[in-house]
Amino acid sequence: MAILFEQGNYAEFSIGGINPDVSGTVAGGALSSGDMTTGYGTFSFGYKHALNDKVDLALIIDQPVGVNVSYPISAAPYPFAGSTADVDSLAFTGLIRYKLPQNFSVLGGVRTETVDGVVGIPLFSYTMTADGDRQWGYVLGVAWEKPEIAARVALTYNSAMTHTLSANENFSPVPTEFATEIPQSVNLEFQTGIAKDTLLFGSVRWVEWSVFDITPPAFNAVVGGSIANIDDDTVSYTLGLGRRFNETWSGAVTLGYEPSTGSPTGNLGPTDGYRSIGVAATYTRGNIKVTGGLRYVDIGDATTRGVNGNFTGNEGIGAGLRIGYSF
Repeated sequence: MAILFEQGNYAEFSIGGINPDVSGTVAGGALSSGDMTTGYGTFSFGYKHALNDKVDLALIIDQPVGVNVSYPISAAPYPFAGSTADVDSLAFTGLIRYKLPQNFSVLGGVRTETVDGVVGIPLFSYTMTADGDRQWGYVLGVAWEKPEIAARVALTYNSAMTHTLSANENFSPVPTEFATEIPQSVNLEFQTGIAKDTLLFGSVRWVEWSVFDITPPAFNAVVGGSIANIDDDTVSYTLGLGRRFNETWSGAVTLGYEPSTGSPTGNLGPTDGYRSIGVAATYTRGNIKVTGGLRYVDIGDATTRGVNGNFTGNEGIGAGLRIGYSF
C-alpha cells in the first residue's frame, strides 16, 4: 500500500531476482536431492494519481504467487529426482484512498489475478498442465498518519481468490477440473521517525496458507492425496531502520522472520520459515529515486511428507532494483 502515500503523482517500476539453494536427504543421508530450486525473477509496476486533496488512485501490476521447482535428474535414485513444477501468476490491482479528518484515511479496491502451472513427477509417471484462470478479489484497509514525525500505520485485508483450473493430466483421457484457493491475508505496516533523518519501520503479515491445496482429480484417484498442500497459516515479520545521509543518498537495513511451524511439508515446497537480513540504498536526483537492495535468507529446516526428506542448512540471495518518478 506504500504507493498510495507518495506525494502528488508517482510511478515506479521494480525488478527482482533470487537465487535459492535448497537441498535435502533421505535414508539417513544416503541419498541427496541436489538443489531442487531454480533462480527466478519478478517485476512490478505501480502508478499513483492524486485526484484531489482527498482522493488518491493507484494501479499496481505484479506477480503475487509463483513456484519454481526442478529436482535434478542426476539426483536419482532420490525419490523425487527429475520432478518439476512451474506456477506463474499476474495480477492487476486498482486502489482508491480517501482522506478523513484527524489524519485517518480509508482505502480499498479490486484485484484480478490469473494463474497457470505445469507439474511433472517421474516417481508417479505423472504430468499435468493447468490452463490460466482469472479470478477477482478485493482489498480493504485503514491508515493513520502524523506527517510531522513521519509516522504512519496501515492495516490492510486482502481477500482470498479461488481459481478453478482446467487441467490436462496424463492419468485421464479427458480434461479434468479442480479448485485451488489463493489465501486471504492481513498486513499491518508501520513507520515512525525516531530521530532527525532516521526512520523505524516494519510490518506483520498473516496468510491463511492452511487452506491452500492442489489436488487434481486424476492424480488423487490413481496416487491418492494432494500434489501440494500446507498444514499451517504463517505470520511473518519485518523490522527496519532507515537513515537519510544527505539530500542525495539514504540507506536502510531490514530484518525478516517467519517462525517455523514444525509441520511436515510437501516435497515440492520443502521449507519451513526463514530469517533474513537486507540492505538497501536510495539515490535521489530531482524527481527520480533509484533504490537497489540485497537480501540474504536463511531458509528454515523442513521434513517432507511420504519420503521423510530432511532439508537443512539452506539459504538464498536476492536482489532488487526500483526506479520511481514523481511528477
